[in-house]
Amino acid sequence: MKALTIRQPWAGAIAHLGKRVENRSWKLPAKQHGARILIHAGAQPDKNATVNGPQLDVFGAVVGIATTRDCHWSDDGTCCGPWGFANSYHWTLTDVAALHEPVPATGALGFWTPNADVLGAVLRQVEVPQ
Repeated sequence: MKALTIRQPWAGAIAHLGKRVENRSWKLPAKQHGARILIHAGAQPDKNATVNGPQLDVFGAVVGIATTRDCHWSDDGTCCGPWGFANSYHWTLTDVAALHEPVPATGALGFWTPNADVLGAVLRQVEVPQ
């Protein structure tokens, strides 16, 4: 299972506020379509974001788990509700589950492989759909 580092407050919004799209400048890799991924809150916040809510102040930890469903380009961002950005790829997410306790981890750019301890701590908190 791979992990994806996302800056706060966006990682927390996926896990806790119903955000079901991840905006990226690059296409979702074909091998990640339909994959279960860990949502990792990066060490640095997005200084331009103004979202407030629970668990948005957690940094450097896995905060949730999701399944990547689809990827499409959006010129205006309106296709994915209030969370979609214009001129970006929208990765749609399903089966999102927030962790009760964030799992500390060091992230990386792109998709990365969590170590066995991190993965085990996450999987103990969620039931992974088959």
